[in-house]
Order: sequence, then C-alpha cells, then structure tokens
Amino acid sequence: MKIKANQTLDDKNIVEDKTTCLYYAFRNILLVSLPLVLVSAFILSLPHSIATGSGSTSSSDHVYFNLDTSCTMSSELINPHTVDINGGQYKTNVGTTKLNTYCNDGNGYSIYAIGSSNSTDGNNYLINSENNNYNISTGIYDSGTATPNTPSSWSMKLTAGTGTGNTLTPPTIVNGYDDYNIIPNTYTRVASRSSETEMNPNTDITGSYLTTTYAVYASSIQPAGSYSGNVKYVMIHPHVNNNNIGFNEAFALSGKSSVGSYYAMQDMTSDICNMVNIYDEPSQTQLVDTRDGKTYWVAKLRDEHCWMTQNLDFDIVADEQDPTKMKTITSENTDLTDYSLTGAYSQANGYSCDEDAGIISWTPATTAKTINFEGTTVTGWLDSDTVPYSASKTDNANIGHTSIGNYYNWTAAIASNSSGSYSSNTYGNISNNPKNSVCPRGWRLPIISNQSGSVIGSTNEFGRLNQLYNDGITSGVGSSTKLMESPLWFVWSGYINGATLLNHGINGSFLSSTVNNNSYIYNLYIGNDSVDPANGAYRYYYGSRRIGFSIRCLAR
Repeated sequence: MKIKANQTLDDKNIVEDKTTCLYYAFRNILLVSLPLVLVSAFILSLPHSIATGSGSTSSSDHVYFNLDTSCTMSSELINPHTVDINGGQYKTNVGTTKLNTYCNDGNGYSIYAIGSSNSTDGNNYLINSENNNYNISTGIYDSGTATPNTPSSWSMKLTAGTGTGNTLTPPTIVNGYDDYNIIPNTYTRVASRSSETEMNPNTDITGSYLTTTYAVYASSIQPAGSYSGNVKYVMIHPHVNNNNIGFNEAFALSGKSSVGSYYAMQDMTSDICNMVNIYDEPSQTQLVDTRDGKTYWVAKLRDEHCWMTQNLDFDIVADEQDPTKMKTITSENTDLTDYSLTGAYSQANGYSCDEDAGIISWTPATTAKTINFEGTTVTGWLDSDTVPYSASKTDNANIGHTSIGNYYNWTAAIASNSSGSYSSNTYGNISNNPKNSVCPRGWRLPIISNQSGSVIGSTNEFGRLNQLYNDGITSGVGSSTKLMESPLWFVWSGYINGATLLNHGINGSFLSSTVNNNSYIYNLYIGNDSVDPANGAYRYYYGSRRIGFSIRCLAR
C-alpha cells in the first residue's frame, strides 16, 4: 500500500505539488496580529544668536512620530510534506516548512496551532478523499508498544532557530512540540518568545524562525487512498507566561482585528467565548461598542458564559434636543435577530429589512428619547410601554465597573417602538421571549425562567449567578454584597419612575427578556437586605416594564 503526502500553502505563499499518486496535504494559514502603538518623541533645541544688544531669544521644535507594532509570520516551503508509505511503515521528518517570525513588540509573542482539516478548525484528522470511515486520527507512534493492529496516526514537531550570524535567542518550543506530538483540536500554544528586546533587524530582518515537520504511521490494515490534513499556525502578541487563553487571544485566534486599542463588542461569538479558558477577574478585558466608541468591561464567569460586568450605556437617540436625529440601528451593530417584521418588530414599530443584504434595521420613533439629567429629576421621562426611553445621569462620578450607565424602559430594552404585543407570561416558556435587544450585536438580554439556579446550564440566568457567587442567598442584611464585588460588579443604580430617579445607592434592578404580564417583566432585584433573581412582583414598582432600569448583557 502507498500513501502520498503533499502540502499546500495559502494566499501570498501558494506552493502546490500535487501528483497523480496518493497524497495528503498540510496547509499553514498565517495571521498578522494585533496593532499596538509605540510612541517616541524628542525636543530639538535650536539656539539662535540675535544681534539686538545684550538680549537673546531661543525657540524649539517638537518632533513626534508613531511607530506601529509590526509582528508577522511568513511561510517558506523547504520540502513538500509528501511521502510514499506502505502499510506497517512509520515515516518521520515528512517535509519542512519554515515559519519566519518578525516582531518589534518588546513583550514578545506566542504561536498557536490547531488542526484545520476540511477548513474546519478543530478537525485534526487526515481525511480520506473517498471514504471518511478511513480517516487517520492524530497520535504518537511508539515502536516499543506497537502491534500489527496499532491504529494509523500522524503527528507534528517544531524546531526553533535564528538566522546565520544572528545572536538572537530562538523561540521556545512548548507543550512537548520539540518532539512529535498530537495535532491539537483546540488552539494550543506551541512556541513563544517572552521578549523581543534582543531583536536586531539590521542583521536578520526575519528575526527568528520555526520549522514544522510531520510524522505518519500507516497500519498494515489501513485502506489505501488519498489522505490530506491541515494545520493552522497563528502568531499573537504580546506573549503571556501561561497556557491560558483570554479574550484578546481568543479574538486574535478567531481572526478578528482590533478597533484601535480594543476588540469590538460586535465581534463576540459563542466560539470566542468558549475558547476563553480563564474565569472571573483574571479573564476580564475591555471591549469597544462600535456604535458609539464606549468601552465595557467583560469577563467569562463560572457559569461558562461571557457577561458585561458594567452597565450598558448606549443612547438610543442621537440628540434629545432634535427628535428628527434618530439613530438607525441595524443587525450589523445591534442585537436584532428577529426577521419576522411582525408584532413588536413590525414596520409600524420602526423595522425594515434589506433582503438582498440580509440586514434588519430599527429606527426609534420620533417620540423616543435619550434624556441627559443631573441629580434626581429626569425631565421628559414618561412611564410608558409604547415609547422607547433611555436616560443618562451626566453627574455620575463612577467609572468602569461601577458606572451606572443608562436607564431603559423595557420597550427600549427589547429594541422596539412598542412592547404591547408581549403581554403573556413567558416564565415557563422562554421560547416566546422577544428575540431582539438594545445590546450590541452578539450580546443579548439575560433570561429568567422557572428553572432552579442551581441546575447546571439553567436558563434562570440571574439565579445561576446568585447560586455560583452568592451561595443562593436571597435575604438578610448584606445579602447582595458579593454580587456587587469582583467579578460581577452589580451596582445599586436605583430606577426611574415618574420622571424621578429613586433609590440610587439603595437598590438596583436589571432587566431580562422574560415577560410576566402586560404590566410587569421579570428582573434581578438587589438591595441591602434582599436579592430576588426572578423578581416579577409588584413591590415598589420593581417589576414594572414602564419605568427605567439598568441592563447587563451576556454573549449569545
């Protein structure tokens, strides 16, 4: 039996060597990484002699320039990853690709790898072109324990080096990839440089490099055929001294580009959230909302979900002094996923659909408002479920996690010009909850359901957090203290009722998408002496859909 191997490289470095024989292919896809800015500045002093008696003057020119971070990885195919192999044979050093790295980030970089066969990240099989039942999985061949029935397998190895005459320290190979090791099915750090301070581009512009090679074992019972497999390598920086993946790494590994110094809220996906493997405060980062440039702290919490850990502060109206200047909000930047154009999301309630582009738009009604106010008087606010209102406290001195953010009535929260079509209780059937919200795209309102918060994967999402971080406590002095500390940072933001901000600093309520009835919705209530993760009651108006509460979004 023969098995032939071949590598193809993508994009700017395409090298193909396909033969009529049997083959398998490895594909390296490279990512240019995150932009940072290095600033250098100096003062050039220019003295001048002035012949005006005993006096003299001088002037100075200020010179300033930006030097962008440039971290790149380019591929150079040395030997194609192609091999003829008979059943029962083990071949190593199958081809060589050189990955040249250059990075002027003094904090170094890391390189991750993942199996990506059939263009699917996480697929670490050699794919048989004719029958998937014959695919070859990854594994480490050990001749000392091999038997005639040992399954076929393939593996990878990296070697680090630097250019000729270069005094640089080469990258460090990690996690056992300095010898043949399994093809990872999740992004795995395979090499890193903790610092690039030794870099000398004058002597070797490519800095340092890695070479990749592969090994394959063909069992004596492996069916003949064409087998192909891909491995993707990605460079990200700066280097972090652990094997954990945080939000920045996850965004980079997913091919997202930063917006200035931050990644975008709108680029969040479930895959990115799942990739993050650190929790609570160590995971937290700031993301930017591309709708208005405001930044938000987010964290992956112990419920395996990614949450905003500060209140939403998005204004639904551009200028309260000119109601004709309404923001048109689209599914490209906002959590608009209901394309039905019915009920709360009908054309009558400001919705339209560009079918060719697949974009939903919502235009807030001309009566909608974002009210800027100081103190406790919110002039122009009406308790309504037929007009979307938000309000921003301009004298809020708190920043970051403890920012109060905006207050929203429920109509604004679900991104509609009228929420009246949602009048039936959905506590026991959350599939009937509204699908849209004013959260950024990729984020949504929390759900409150009749499930217990102690159930793994419970859709009673505020209850889930209360169980994990507050031992399920619902009463007693100080019962909400843990919810207001790291990593959750809920705040006693109070609420707006009858054009007045009430109970700021005393309690707070946070909206969900779950309906109680035509007057009330479910929310999280926190006060000094009680916590209610599923408050739909009538006490103190804390469940009314017509008054203004805070919003915390979580990733879809």
